[in-house]
Parts: sequence; structure tokens; C-alpha cells
Amino acid sequence: MTQAVIVSTARTPIGRAYRGALNDIRSPTLMAHAIRHAVERAGIEGGEVDDVVIGTVLAAGSAGMNLARNALLAAGLPVTVAGQTMDRQCASGLMAVATAAKQIALDGMQIVVAGVRRTSVAYRRPTWSGRAAKWT
Repeated sequence: MTQAVIVSTARTPIGRAYRGALNDIRSPTLMAHAIRHAVERAGIEGGEVDDVVIGTVLAAGSAGMNLARNALLAAGLPVTVAGQTMDRQCASGLMAVATAAKQIALDGMQIVVAGVRRTSVAYRRPTWSGRAAKWT
């Protein structure tokens, strides 16, 4: 069995929910930043990647649909690279990395990018008017 190893890492910047400088940047754009830099740091070409596996919780808004696919395209990887997004709630990141490792160890893939999108702003915030909360 082939052994899977981590050869490169990258992360997105930390921001303040609803009021920071990163507030208006969409999820695929932020994830693309991390993917692009992880691929560059690994010293590989984007076309060498077999799959991109991203874990997320409560995919909504710009993180909806297939975040992994949208992010890998935004990162400049070619359309021939596959992408899958998984939602396993709190275990999403771990599941993404475990799935990538399994794809290398058992499925014959050579290079898989794995990561997670933190979801600190997935919930809509309530605004209060009188006694009732209105979700904005």
C-alpha cells in the first residue's frame, strides 16, 4: 500500500466576522489563495493534482454548490482537476484529509489537495426590533 504524506501547507488569513477587511471576500476566493500557495510550496504544477477535497460545514452563500471545484478553478488549476466538497459537520476537515489520504493509499492517485473551510459566519445574525428577532 502506498503511504500518504503531507508535503505542503497553507492557510487563509484570520478575519473578524461581519466587520473585518476580509468580510466581502467570497469563500472560493479565500480557499483558492490557500490552494494556490500549497501547490506552489509543494513545487508541483496545478495539472499534476488528481483531486481537491474540501471539508466545510453548512455550505451556504458563496460556499454553496461545490466549494472545492469553484476554489480550484479560482486558484488557476486546470479544468481537468476534480474537486469534491464534503460536509461532516465538526469532522469535515478531518474527513477531507482522511479521504485524500485514502485516495493516495488505496485509489492510486498521486497528488491530492485537502483542506477545510472554517464556518464562523455560516449563520445569519439576528437583529432585534422590539421583542422579536429578525434574521438578516
